[in-house]
Amino acid sequence: MERVLSAADTVAIVGAGTMGTGVAQVAATAGHWTLIYDTRPGAAKKSVEDIRAGLERQLFRGKITDRELEKLLSRLHPVELIEEFGDARLVFEAIVEDLGVKQSLFKKLESVCGENTLLTTNTSSLSITAIASALSRPANLVGMHFFNPAPIMKLVEVVSGVETSREAAEAVYETAVMWGKNPVHARSTPGFIVNRVARPFYAEALRLLEEGAADVPTLDAVMRDCGGFRMGPFELMDLIGNDVNYAVTCSVFSAFHMDPRFLPSLIQKELVDGGLLGRKTGRGFYDYSASTEKIRPSSAGPGTPPTAILAEGELGIMEALIPLWEEAGIQVTRKAGEEAAFILGDVRIALTDGRTATRRAADSGNSNTLLFDLALDYRQATRIALTPAAGASEGALQAAIGLFEAAGKEVSVITDAPGMSVMRTVCMLANEGADAVLYRVCDAAAVDIAMQQGVNYPLGPLAWADRIGPGRVLKVLENLQHAYGLDRYRPSLLLRRIVESGQCFLGRSG
Repeated sequence: MERVLSAADTVAIVGAGTMGTGVAQVAATAGHWTLIYDTRPGAAKKSVEDIRAGLERQLFRGKITDRELEKLLSRLHPVELIEEFGDARLVFEAIVEDLGVKQSLFKKLESVCGENTLLTTNTSSLSITAIASALSRPANLVGMHFFNPAPIMKLVEVVSGVETSREAAEAVYETAVMWGKNPVHARSTPGFIVNRVARPFYAEALRLLEEGAADVPTLDAVMRDCGGFRMGPFELMDLIGNDVNYAVTCSVFSAFHMDPRFLPSLIQKELVDGGLLGRKTGRGFYDYSASTEKIRPSSAGPGTPPTAILAEGELGIMEALIPLWEEAGIQVTRKAGEEAAFILGDVRIALTDGRTATRRAADSGNSNTLLFDLALDYRQATRIALTPAAGASEGALQAAIGLFEAAGKEVSVITDAPGMSVMRTVCMLANEGADAVLYRVCDAAAVDIAMQQGVNYPLGPLAWADRIGPGRVLKVLENLQHAYGLDRYRPSLLLRRIVESGQCFLGRSG
């Protein structure tokens, strides 16, 4: 395999839809003579016009100059025959997700292009190895999975099949770097990195909804305002399209031989069956019609703020709450203890560990037990989720609400669910990331780069696990597995190794 591309090399795009158009713009911006082909009459020309329209908007906002716009457009060339790809050093395919159709296309490209032409596919669901199996030069085929919109999103998953040459994968990786992207290497397995590791973000929210832990707006608000995610899971599913999100989940579930970790949701299936696909149909988990009043997340009324609290045990990440209460004028005293908690008289308030509040009340012998959820940053969080044990008094709940309101937080009270919302989701994301590393899909750094750059997570799941403490993540998962009796929550073997060795995912602890 020859060198990485230079700006003088020709790039060819097959498929003038949204992704093909976006990648054509990326290639032309990097200086390449860029050919665009599509079997649909006029589609390649429309692709160039769509790029022009987008650039003119940038011109209006002062992001580019007239000269830059014209130079970029001069590099874009619609073609009517795939035979015109003969000089291309890299061909990028973004057509229908059909194995037979892709195999036929790449066989045709092999007959047209040179022996050292890099053949790349944007597939998100098909095996690179399977596509390459029809080729005479399978070593040249590499997955080059962009994220929409391609000109803006930085992540590119560079995916190697069994027969992909190391040289080809490295050339595609370096080309992506030259194009201003943040590429990561991945092995061809179902979902690659992002579509695999992201499944719990949707799955745990859907399970909490099924169990009646809270309504859709509240679950979204907790993940945004407490967890720091840019969008809540239901907002994001509606934006992606419930049909698309459900199809990806089903594809990953099937590809992993019905592993319960990837079990699709019946609630989402019902919406898909009913044509309630989200924003594109005007209704999904939310109703987007102009006449519909937006439902607000549930927030508790004013609680009873305390004047003093007792902090018991080694607080760990709970320690970040102490300065907030002290700034609010609440006196904090400390006491040694086996289990970390905040004490208000006979009320015990602790961070969720994967048990229900009711289970923890039974284990401690204190019915006035309440749990709160994980936050990305307790100082910056504007909302906290609380859940009371079944036997907790109304006074205990009001005391806990008042405590967090004193720190400037809105409080959402949810039904007693194991692991609550942010904690269980983050632990499951970290667990899936750990399994991706364990099964050599990618390395730990690639997991975090992919999830931050590809789906805008506020922190990589493995870095988040290190911040929480791998031991705490393991405990949460074990408690979730015990509470549900489901293999879905089984801890990754790599997570166990990390805990047993006293290490962290991204470096040695302590």
